[in-house]
Amino acid sequence: MPPQPPQPSPDRMVDFHAHPIVVGVMPNQPPLVALTAVTLARAAGAPSIHFGFADQSRYVVEEHPDGNVRHAPIDPDDADEQWQVTAETIHEQLREVLGDSSVPWHFHYLAGRPDRALTHLARAVDAACFVVGTRLGKHPMREFLSGSVSVRLSHHQHRPVIVVPLQVVDWSDGLPWH
Repeated sequence: MPPQPPQPSPDRMVDFHAHPIVVGVMPNQPPLVALTAVTLARAAGAPSIHFGFADQSRYVVEEHPDGNVRHAPIDPDDADEQWQVTAETIHEQLREVLGDSSVPWHFHYLAGRPDRALTHLARAVDAACFVVGTRLGKHPMREFLSGSVSVRLSHHQHRPVIVVPLQVVDWSDGLPWH
């Protein structure tokens, strides 16, 4: 029988007070995710917020103890530095939304599967929880079937996941994918 991963239990719980929050972000994401994280951090007494974007076109070469990673493109012919433009865009968008937030924050450009990348970041900074937004897609059924970051996080690690709704469905209009 293969070894079982450690399961959630009270002894694995990370106290919200005095522990950072990890937030999954995307380029051009609505500000509600970052603002929710700031509000939660203030309420919980979190010392900082760590925003992370996982570029799925890159893979991790080396993980650093501070949660950052050294990464490289999956396609060896893809030597462009577009990732730096994406990183600066997200960082600038966070600066605009957060202004002079009373909670210190950091941005991490990660690589690989978002759930795994965010989990590594959370372990590295000893985060209390995750904050992620729902997807804003045109194909909700395909997105539902392919899995979401929040579902994967909630099934593969022990920290709570707070999901910020970014688009709601008026159920009186029926299901969005029919």
